[in-house]
Amino acid sequence: MNIIVTGGAGFLGSRVIAQLLAAKDGGTPPVEFDRIVSFDLAPSKVQDDRVDSVVGDLADPDLVRSVVNDNTVAVFHLAAVLSGGSEEDFDLAYRVNVQATRELLEAARAATTTPRFIFTSSLAVFGGPMPEVVTDTLATQPASTYGAFKSIGELLVNEYSRKGYVDARICRLPTISVRPGRPNSAASSFASGIIREPLLGEPSTVPVPLDTTMWLSSPDTAVTNLVHALRLEAADLPEWRVMNLPGVSVSVGEMLEALTEVGGQQARDLVTIEPDQRIIDIVCSWPGSFDVSGTLALGFTADMSFADAVRQFANEFASQEAGAVR
Repeated sequence: MNIIVTGGAGFLGSRVIAQLLAAKDGGTPPVEFDRIVSFDLAPSKVQDDRVDSVVGDLADPDLVRSVVNDNTVAVFHLAAVLSGGSEEDFDLAYRVNVQATRELLEAARAATTTPRFIFTSSLAVFGGPMPEVVTDTLATQPASTYGAFKSIGELLVNEYSRKGYVDARICRLPTISVRPGRPNSAASSFASGIIREPLLGEPSTVPVPLDTTMWLSSPDTAVTNLVHALRLEAADLPEWRVMNLPGVSVSVGEMLEALTEVGGQQARDLVTIEPDQRIIDIVCSWPGSFDVSGTLALGFTADMSFADAVRQFANEFASQEAGAVR
């Protein structure tokens, strides 16, 4: 039996695959499976005999149905055109973020099994007037193409689940920081860049006001929570399958204080303030704090502090990345 991971060659996908394999090796997989299929535009980076790579278009219905079939026990749908890229290319964002989602759901519907379907959504589904703390019942009002298409995806996945075609877990991820690697097309990419680059001895810029509050999660915690979502039984989940995953609420100014705490003043001095209205319009429409008591009660976890996430990057990734940069 197979677990499908779309976006399996990417940052999150690679780590989800690795954690699934580690759980199986440890005797406690979230569901029983034999193989993992990475479905992406590039081969999986995880080298393991139990991992197969399918390279191709997620919006191709014939290809999707050859991947998601009667042997599929679960689908992690992580692939997406990110916020900045979605704003720049509406048609590509629609194809990947909406059309591909529907093709995956239709393939799952055609299968004889009812696979668990983990859909990664985003706090970008919110916008407009918001309370100080967002609850599970707040209606979505996206202020970006990315947020609009993620909101459409939430409705689609929940409806296919309500009809019994899939067994959904819709996970609204916090902004993930600190990501290793290089900047990507997300409007929130700076949330990693203003920490990662200075710790590597490189300059970085802050494009939003320092009092901008963000809802953040470390990479390890985000991946652990996604795998935990697969482990949950349907009877334990609410009828509306959308869950705001735990994060920490921190202002951009406080993020820079954590950078100074971990990397010293020399790291902080590498960060300059350069407002970018395009990024301000997207990121400042997102909420910065959530009531996640419900998801914590389901066994999801949160980071202790953003400074801990900075230390995680410094301890696990910074020296490795500095060598790659050189």
